Amino acid sequence: MATYEEQEYKKPFSFRSWAKMIPFFKPYKKYFLTTMGLNIFLAGVDILVPLFQSYAIDRFIVQNTLDGLMPFTLVYVLLIAMQTVSVYISVHAATTIEMNLGRDLKWAQFEHLQTLSFSYYNTTPVGYIHARVMSDTLRIASMVAWGLVDMFWAFIYVTAVFGVMLFLNAGLALIIMLVVPAIACLTVYFQNRILHWNRKVRKINSQITSAYHEGITGVKTSKSMVIEKDNDREFFSKTTQMHQSASRSAKLNAVYIPTILFFGSVASAIVLAKGGNMVQRNLMQLGTLSVFISYAVVLFEPIQQLARLLSDLISCQANIERVMDLLEQEPNVMDKEEVIAKYGDNFTAKRENWERIQGDVVFEDVSFMYPDGKEYVLEHFNLHIPAGMNVAIVGETGAGKSTLVNLMGRFFEPTSGRILIDGVDYRERSQLWLHSQIGYVLQTPHLFSGTVRENIRYGRLSATDEEVEEAARQVSADVVAKKLEQGYESNVGESGGRLSVGEKQLISFARAILADPAIFVLDEATSSIDTKTELLIQNAVSRLLKGHTSFVIAHRLSTIRQADLILVVKEGRIIERGNHQELLQAGGYYRELYSRQFEEEAAMQAFAENCSETPV
Repeated sequence: MATYEEQEYKKPFSFRSWAKMIPFFKPYKKYFLTTMGLNIFLAGVDILVPLFQSYAIDRFIVQNTLDGLMPFTLVYVLLIAMQTVSVYISVHAATTIEMNLGRDLKWAQFEHLQTLSFSYYNTTPVGYIHARVMSDTLRIASMVAWGLVDMFWAFIYVTAVFGVMLFLNAGLALIIMLVVPAIACLTVYFQNRILHWNRKVRKINSQITSAYHEGITGVKTSKSMVIEKDNDREFFSKTTQMHQSASRSAKLNAVYIPTILFFGSVASAIVLAKGGNMVQRNLMQLGTLSVFISYAVVLFEPIQQLARLLSDLISCQANIERVMDLLEQEPNVMDKEEVIAKYGDNFTAKRENWERIQGDVVFEDVSFMYPDGKEYVLEHFNLHIPAGMNVAIVGETGAGKSTLVNLMGRFFEPTSGRILIDGVDYRERSQLWLHSQIGYVLQTPHLFSGTVRENIRYGRLSATDEEVEEAARQVSADVVAKKLEQGYESNVGESGGRLSVGEKQLISFARAILADPAIFVLDEATSSIDTKTELLIQNAVSRLLKGHTSFVIAHRLSTIRQADLILVVKEGRIIERGNHQELLQAGGYYRELYSRQFEEEAAMQAFAENCSETPV
């Protein structure tokens, strides 16, 4: 399994990173205000409980009387009841924030992924995208909904407690407050170290997710190549690295939090000793000492919680950076604002303004270099393809046959020069306008989870059942449906896993036919179909492509002899062009390819015939 080097996230803690999340927080402002307001109230209740205790000691225990106990009890019970209701409402508000914020972040990322160019998916594994959309989003939503609210409660509580203690006895309060500078110094010392290791954990987690995804989707290849042991060793290595990084982070926290508790315990012991002495000398009431002890014992739990949440807040920044990095990715191919205003975008198409493509394609002085490349694939290339012309692109594997098609379909744009569709630079019209009028049949087609009928209907969602079945019949895809137990209503499985590659190609072809595009692109579309089915398709193709501009990337040269124009590609460059007869007569590279392939096919046929004649 290949290793993908993900971008490092090494920024120190920054409010600017968190500020990028504000647009996602705004829709739930009332829930934030509700839970913040209730947490102020809850902090107040938590502060009042020791004061109630102090009053009870001084009023009832020290004075040895029960006068006024009933009103006191009723007020106390009412306060606890209000606290219970407030906790319920606060938890409900926080849960709403978590669920909705997580949903919105997933929506935003998925929607943005639809706008990104092919180059992003060529360089970013699915596992890393999945980790950002799922685990990073979940961590952010949880931290915002619960972590920030708990931090707010802890801050209010600690601040208010110090205020009450200063009011009751400034000397004892200052002893406890000496802990605060120590905590601040510890936080500054530990925050960057904790952030570093948590970022490393998140990065390795993405690599594990990617490896897991590849291990499952590529299980057939792994078993056929007997590389299970290598996969297992690599996966074990990644999980070990994550374990080690997580352990380093845990060790830092293990030192950080107990150190805070140590300072708190020392302060509590001093308060108990000094306060007890003051009570004995009648310088302080017993109830007041009980308040200080209660605060001293309980106070350091929210301080510890505040420190832990601050650590989580710091580490969560790595998740935000990863999510925002995805959302801030710019597609390499973008429509201009005036084009979007006229034609719409991927999600709000203005189809009433779309012109019908005739299919005339012109490459005008086109030079092209891939975004991550260093050499030009095309230089000053010119080609005119009149509407209705059938163009075949041939060459050995890896020669660069798909480059022209990718440029024509505007999955990439020329580095210089222009491509004209029906006489207009295609950058003056929208990508969606162009893509909606091109029918693709790929060598390894993708089917969606669903039925045969649903997968064909993706070609034109408004098509009737009869139109879907007619498109299938034209390319023999009805044979696939008939083989399945529920016909067109049979589920094809995840990514079409229940079908062979050839059967998936047939369904993909039917989908393209149903779309009735102006331009067809067939990327070695019959390479995985048996010879008998291929003959059926060739007859259908010759009839259906008539009057349509078409680009056929061919592996078997025998299938493109009738093409109007054949482009021969070698090492990423077009070295010959012409029809079949012209190229054979030229005696160049095409003739060499054709002769070699003809001899190989003849040898295979002879071998098959000999095998069939040999007695068993």
